Amino acid sequence: MAATPHLRPAPGSIPRDPGVYRFRDASGRVIYVGKAKNLRSRLSSYFRDFAGLHPRTQQMVSTAADVDWTVVGTEVEALQLEYSWIKQYDPRFNVKYRDDKSYPYLAVTLQEDIPRVQVMRGAKRRGVRYFGPYSHAWAIRETVDLLLRVFPVRTCSAGVFRSARNSGRPCLLGYIGKCVAPCVGRATPEEHRALVEDFCSFLAGDTGRFIRELQARMGEAAQEMEYERAARIRDDIEALRAALEKQAVVLPDSTDCDVIAMADDQLEAAVQIFHVRGGRIRGRRGYVVDKVTDAGPAELMETFLGQLYGDAGEAADEDATADTGGAVPREVLVSDAPVDASAVASWLSERRGSSVTVRVPQRGDKKDLMETVAKNAREALARHKTHRAGDLSTRGRALNEIQEALDLPEAPLRIECYDISNLQGEHVVASMVVFEDGLARKSEYRRFSIRGSGAGGAEQHDVAAMYEVIKRRFTRYLEESARAGEVARMGGTGGHGDGSAGEVPAPGKFAYPPNLVVVDGARPQAEAARRALDELGIEDIAVCGLAKRLEEVWLPDDEDPVILPRTGEGLYLLQRVRDEAHRFAVRYHRHKRAKALTGSALDDLPGLGPTRRSALIKEFGSVKRLASATAEEIAAVPGIGPKLAEAVHAHLSGGTAGSDRNGDGAPAQQGTHGGGDT
Repeated sequence: MAATPHLRPAPGSIPRDPGVYRFRDASGRVIYVGKAKNLRSRLSSYFRDFAGLHPRTQQMVSTAADVDWTVVGTEVEALQLEYSWIKQYDPRFNVKYRDDKSYPYLAVTLQEDIPRVQVMRGAKRRGVRYFGPYSHAWAIRETVDLLLRVFPVRTCSAGVFRSARNSGRPCLLGYIGKCVAPCVGRATPEEHRALVEDFCSFLAGDTGRFIRELQARMGEAAQEMEYERAARIRDDIEALRAALEKQAVVLPDSTDCDVIAMADDQLEAAVQIFHVRGGRIRGRRGYVVDKVTDAGPAELMETFLGQLYGDAGEAADEDATADTGGAVPREVLVSDAPVDASAVASWLSERRGSSVTVRVPQRGDKKDLMETVAKNAREALARHKTHRAGDLSTRGRALNEIQEALDLPEAPLRIECYDISNLQGEHVVASMVVFEDGLARKSEYRRFSIRGSGAGGAEQHDVAAMYEVIKRRFTRYLEESARAGEVARMGGTGGHGDGSAGEVPAPGKFAYPPNLVVVDGARPQAEAARRALDELGIEDIAVCGLAKRLEEVWLPDDEDPVILPRTGEGLYLLQRVRDEAHRFAVRYHRHKRAKALTGSALDDLPGLGPTRRSALIKEFGSVKRLASATAEEIAAVPGIGPKLAEAVHAHLSGGTAGSDRNGDGAPAQQGTHGGGDT
């Protein structure tokens, strides 16, 4: 492996100013984004001593075909631009911190008319207030159970709430006093929301006010000799205190900070973060990362802070708030100071809207807490290495085994796998999954609705469908490559120097080719895929099929299969890729089949989204009644204009109410992130 000779910029062409640089591969895809105080010094380090670079850095430089940069005014601007580009391009060679587990949050759905308290995992949602993260879901449920004595808010699911409202009888929690039962009108929505706001205030740290109020009410009840009520209030106070005792007091009450410690070795790093609010540990979280470069703790800490707090500003805009993870606190305590702590602090201050301090604690309670967090980080790294021993070397060995077995010119860093799913020829769909460096890249998964795969038996049907999906996928690739080439010729690419040239448009869904195409099936499916590529003039992409029966690898031009060792990492990786493609295809097929059974004639009408469809059905009761209505009656529904009413009336009166809305005559619309329809 050697550095790309033409990649190195001309001597003296790189400025000495601060800025952000991007490495791109031969397809124009951004594979690495970095920032530097001195662009010339930083970029030159990639080309001085290639043999002395970290192995992954060598791989990145060898994969790259071009490098460009943008000069900025200050290091804070460089941090901002680096973060935005990493978020936009998701470069595969940049460090990516990932949760070492899926942490649960205590969530309050404030966007609902009757808010609900529940346990949530995964991505943040708009209009939901989060508390946590917690180590275990049972810890959340114990805390909520204690607080429901004082704040009897709704915790039931939508189905239970709907059932109670229809029957006029509350659920068990309503009978035992742990819910004010807004479902049956015992409390108005306004009264329930006020109770929810008190619940959130208590969890956010305003605990003393509620305890003082309860103590005053208990004293009044005792003076009035209502001893049973006083005893109930006393038990409520004890419940609140028990909930508070579950959150360890570690610092003074006025302290709001995040305590972050890192432990690393040559290959990996683990980060632990304790969220301290009001002097109490409100939550903790852990992350692990595979080292891409030979970055030290200071550089890794700077990258981690950018990823941890990068979305804090956007969260406020989306009305999704969190009382710990993601929100920028007044003080960030770290085990290793970032490379440029002052620039990081300025950037965080801008995102918070007030001053933020980033420092390494030197003495006192904060230093003691940092030692505890650092110990947790070291233990987390040890556990992670036990569970994933040799993971990087294993993935590299798997790719090398596939390269040797299929006689490829280079290791298949990007593998795409395709699978066909249908039920007796109905609702035929296909899936495309992507693995890069041996890991799933779910943001680039795609799904296809097959338009028509011809007649014949099941095998011929699958072969024709495979030919169609490969032809469509790589036709799109050629079209997007041609468009990207036109932009480059018109001068639309990012330039060297001050970055004043225009930016390249966001890459399309099929902008990047794989090194290897894997199809689920034997030689016929592999031949169909190869034929589709040959007809498009694409010769530099390898194709193979993986048959389920004996796990044989079939090449399009070979009479006999390639037999990989059963215990080898190469076959195991191909099996994981194939199984993921099968799972994704079956999931889409079930969705499409269910949609065909439950869909209506309104589903494919342009301009009529879910909200307007629901309004029409609610107003008229059924599609049949809607079809018999006049355009004027339809236009009377709120949100339906005259033109749309005419379109609905023409659509239903034209005899399309019973048509098959899942025909294969046209491509489906673009889907959501991670699984677009094609």
